[in-house]
Amino acid sequence: MKRPLQALLLLLSGLGLLHATLLTDHYLRYVRKGMYPLLVASGALLLVLAAAEAWSLWRQRGTGDREHHDLRGETDEHGHGHDSDHGHDSDSDHGHDSDHGHGHDSDHGHDSHDDDHGHDHSAPPRVAWLLFLPALSLLLYAPPAIGAYTASREPPKAVTVTEQGDFDPLPRTSPLPMTLTDFTRRVQQDRARSIDGRTVQLTGFVTPDKATAGGKGDGGWYLTRVIFSCCAADAQFVKVRVHDTPAPPADTWVTLTGTWHRAGTLGTGSAAAALDAHGIKKVPRPYNDYTDGLPLPAS
Repeated sequence: MKRPLQALLLLLSGLGLLHATLLTDHYLRYVRKGMYPLLVASGALLLVLAAAEAWSLWRQRGTGDREHHDLRGETDEHGHGHDSDHGHDSDSDHGHDSDHGHGHDSDHGHDSHDDDHGHDHSAPPRVAWLLFLPALSLLLYAPPAIGAYTASREPPKAVTVTEQGDFDPLPRTSPLPMTLTDFTRRVQQDRARSIDGRTVQLTGFVTPDKATAGGKGDGGWYLTRVIFSCCAADAQFVKVRVHDTPAPPADTWVTLTGTWHRAGTLGTGSAAAALDAHGIKKVPRPYNDYTDGLPLPAS
């Protein structure tokens, strides 16, 4: 890619990063909040590099113009002196000049040929133009956050195996707010079965079941949370199947109240991470939407 286009790409990328961080919160769709300072610094650095590249091109062009001007001046002065000094011997000089000119032209043509082969005049590959798409998208149309479309195509994250003695007694609060991971672990690993009969409260976004959407299955759907370790590239999904209530539109954030759906043996791996919903409430997207923590109000 030619240098002016490189400078333009650096400029657009830097502006896109700063737009997604300083002017909007679009960056939270793709990375955790802790990445904010690094993204701002990266955007500023890209703008500095773009300015340096533009300055280098401007200086190079200015130097080239001055050298061309000096070369033309020397050529004009040499040609004028030759005519005045040798104008009286036109026949002799003509032959000499013709021979000299022929040799000079031959050498010049050879040098020109070498010069053409010494520079790469090939066009940049067409695929290089695709680099402009992510830069422009951050400025004009930021891609949506990871949601139900991706979650419906990914398996649920495996919960960490916990020894029986690691479970503390559950608070008496009813309904009991829980994360999807804690609910799954209690259902499948708590041999004391402390979750049995308890009314719990879970928050996540709606993910349709692909089998149900195709006309199969029992009509259930999934409550889902996305977990980022760093960014969207390492996203993992925690899912709890929901029964006894129709599915709201995909990607809707809801808080469910209900009890464990009896399927399998509670406290073992055969138990289903599922909920019989008794109540459902639409809620705003929480501030910590890329963790499986208890929901925090959106800022």
